[in-house]
Amino acid sequence: MYKHTTNEVVMIRPVAFAFNAETAVNNAYQNNDDTDPKIIQEKALAEFDGLVAKLEERGVKVNVLEDTPTPATPDSIFPNNWFSTHEGGLMVVYPMFADNRQEEIYKFRNTVEDIAEKKAGEHDFTIIDYSRNKARDLILEGTGSLVIDRKNRVAYCSLSPRADERLFEKWCKETDHKPCAFVSYQDDTVIYHTNILMGIGTDFALIGLDQIREEDRERVRKSLEDGGNEIIELTADQLKAGAGNCIELTGSDGKNFLVMSTQAYESLRDDQVAAIEKHLPIVHSDIRTIEFYGGGSARCTIAEIF
Repeated sequence: MYKHTTNEVVMIRPVAFAFNAETAVNNAYQNNDDTDPKIIQEKALAEFDGLVAKLEERGVKVNVLEDTPTPATPDSIFPNNWFSTHEGGLMVVYPMFADNRQEEIYKFRNTVEDIAEKKAGEHDFTIIDYSRNKARDLILEGTGSLVIDRKNRVAYCSLSPRADERLFEKWCKETDHKPCAFVSYQDDTVIYHTNILMGIGTDFALIGLDQIREEDRERVRKSLEDGGNEIIELTADQLKAGAGNCIELTGSDGKNFLVMSTQAYESLRDDQVAAIEKHLPIVHSDIRTIEFYGGGSARCTIAEIF
């Protein structure tokens, strides 16, 4: 069986986190107000550092990269969208919908390559670069657009302006994953990233099945169940709180735990918490500023290194 979790990640420490108007055109989870940008950055930085501390307390190796003021990359705190790494020494680079998100690739790619190549160890280090597809308007935003059941080598993708079906199928073929594409909605709007809708662990999947188009729903359910995943269903309001935007990691003791935001955790019912905790503990951190302005939650801030 392939490894589903890792004990090493990359996170980008923000320097000018803010509401990103370029991504807001199809990210319905972003919000904006008249708060001073300096205050937003200060709060986001404190939240980021708090989340890093909780991961490090569990023994996760966190490679913290520092953002720079120029060029402006207000969403750099979400690195999982522009790259992913995979067991056996593979790194994939992705095309981003927004121009100022594509800039993140140019800023951080060399450093992330060095980290990933070191982790690859004795394996040959390989890079698949899809980022040039942006010029063709073919977008696929990493493990935002893809939620990967790594243990079963199945990739789930909610199709949207951030997830092109042709590029998804190409990704699956070239990385040897079985594709499971579908369409999902929140308040009659297409959900822009799959990892808003669902998160997959070693033994379970948190997912808003009711948000998936009816003709796709049972196919997705069956695929998850065939992979040995206990399905824990989430409501539409829980998705808005970030409950699907979670990630399972491994601590220094070799035991796994689930990472989510405090807002997400507080949205869960007692029976849902019990269903998760029979498999593993939950670690949550308050990142409400990041969630409010950025439209992403805990999983989005974490890019795994395999």
